[in-house]
Amino acid sequence: MAEARSIVEIRNVSKSYRRGSQIVPVLENITFDIAEGEFLALMGPSGSGKSTLLNLLAGIDSVDSGSILIGGLDITTLSETDLAAWRAVNVGFIFQFYNLIPVLTAFGNVELPLLLTRLSRKERHEHVEMALRSVGLSDRMDHYPNQLSGGQQQRVAIARAVVTDPVILVADEPTGDLDRVSAAEILELMSRLNKELGKTIIMVTHDARAAEKAHLIKQLDKGVFINVSS
Repeated sequence: MAEARSIVEIRNVSKSYRRGSQIVPVLENITFDIAEGEFLALMGPSGSGKSTLLNLLAGIDSVDSGSILIGGLDITTLSETDLAAWRAVNVGFIFQFYNLIPVLTAFGNVELPLLLTRLSRKERHEHVEMALRSVGLSDRMDHYPNQLSGGQQQRVAIARAVVTDPVILVADEPTGDLDRVSAAEILELMSRLNKELGKTIIMVTHDARAAEKAHLIKQLDKGVFINVSS
């Protein structure tokens, strides 16, 4: 069986932040690949650099040095405008606190990323219905966030993340605000998206149970990888 191609190639990436007059290194000369269709969990203590790495992969933050190729494109070379346009169609975001717009229905929240595309209204409607169906919420599309449970809100957030058929899904503590049952359901959904739709998922988590759903676990500590398991 042919080995999956690398969808993400990170080469010699370093990142630091300024705190007053101090320069605080966060990532130091990180190099690794992520295969297409991988489900990767990034773990490590607070301040280890895992969320920073996730933000770099998502094009939210910029590197100090090094390169990040996603789908063969070095996103570190893009202007802010081009990066925003790239991010809108190539990255799906799943956050801990859902980040849903309270005045929009589930349908309206999922449709939001598609408003930045050239799809017609009919095409947008079809994409949104398909995304909500994929997370089991076809019967909740007219509900507002305050009419949904935490687990259902996170499902809406996942539908919003996948509606543009992005190259990668980045998840930052996606089960951190959920009870155990809802968390298990969300992890099972993410696993299904990975297995059935072939989505490449990069997840930051503190939860060992959540990490067990991933194919690969990478541990960060003080800006460097300390071990790898699968």
